[in-house]
Amino acid sequence: MESRIMKCLSRIALAFLMVVILTSFRPQTLAKPFPSFSPEKATFAVRFKGIISPYRVLGVFVLPGETVTLEAIGAGEQNPYVLLTSTSPTTWKKSRDHFYVVQASAGKVRQLALNQWQWVAPKTPGMYPVKIRQQRLEETITLHMFVLVPFSRVQTGYLNGYRIGSYPVAAYKGLPIYHPPRGFIEVTEKNQDTLVTPHFTLKQFLCKQKGGYPKYIVLREELLVQLELILERVNAKGYRADTFAIMSGYRTPFYNQAIGNGKYSRHQWGDAADIFIDEFPKDGIMDDLNGDGLINYADALLLYRLIDEFQEEHFEDHFTDFTVGGLGWYEKNTYRGPFVHVDVRGFPARWGDCKRVLRLGGRDKNLRGMCN
Repeated sequence: MESRIMKCLSRIALAFLMVVILTSFRPQTLAKPFPSFSPEKATFAVRFKGIISPYRVLGVFVLPGETVTLEAIGAGEQNPYVLLTSTSPTTWKKSRDHFYVVQASAGKVRQLALNQWQWVAPKTPGMYPVKIRQQRLEETITLHMFVLVPFSRVQTGYLNGYRIGSYPVAAYKGLPIYHPPRGFIEVTEKNQDTLVTPHFTLKQFLCKQKGGYPKYIVLREELLVQLELILERVNAKGYRADTFAIMSGYRTPFYNQAIGNGKYSRHQWGDAADIFIDEFPKDGIMDDLNGDGLINYADALLLYRLIDEFQEEHFEDHFTDFTVGGLGWYEKNTYRGPFVHVDVRGFPARWGDCKRVLRLGGRDKNLRGMCN
């Protein structure tokens, strides 16, 4: 009898131990359900400078006094929109079908047509929110209008004490995209956390060079829209990410040269980002996306393929105005983990860190096909 009791107790203890072990080693991603990812899109979009964006927040970059045409699209003429440019007292303007509210203490606003306006930027660099509101649905898109410090203000490689360096005198292959940028966004301790899209802040794109505030960066709207579209795709494929870790966004020519990068790196023109997913855990390196227990080229290659497949799809919806550009993947090294490069240079380019991976014994048959 006593022997049976001991056997029973042993089985109970073993079962309890197994539960403890299984619970202890349960993957972190299953610890609790994650909230669903929201792309933060409105039901209408805004067209400006040839770009179409449905995002509730977006940074727009203009020169002092520049005129920008804004158009609300995606709904019929019976849906009234309101343009808000500041928090000044409201001035009411009625049209044939509906009314618009125009608040204009910063910049000047002029209505061109139904749901279309011109905004003239102030002459003082800074950030000026412009809001377009759909009256019936009470939806708002906020454009954070950054008035740039003109490139002409750079003197002997410095801008207000911040070292910029020198852009190449000759444009690569004569292409206009390699001309010096029009101007720079002034980043301060106060505005660095400003959203430039629903999931990215100004601070994420800062150059890694040392120096106090103000800092200066170049950034293009096309890159911001592309990163948001890619982030939405990645989440739809089951890889949870609230944002991308940006290992390198803007680089001044001074910093780019200091780290030994190419003379014509697109990072200097604000339309490139080196990204990776860093969520589980947040430790400054790429997550184990393929679940093989390793952090290496295979994770960068997985992210690369997700993006490449996405960019090959044809978008007919006017909300997805994609810009062609470069895409490359990189293996980890002594100083950083694997990552993917994305840019919107305007023509396609594809590459990978093949020499390093093959030298280290990469076995992926698809990888070898890409690298041969």
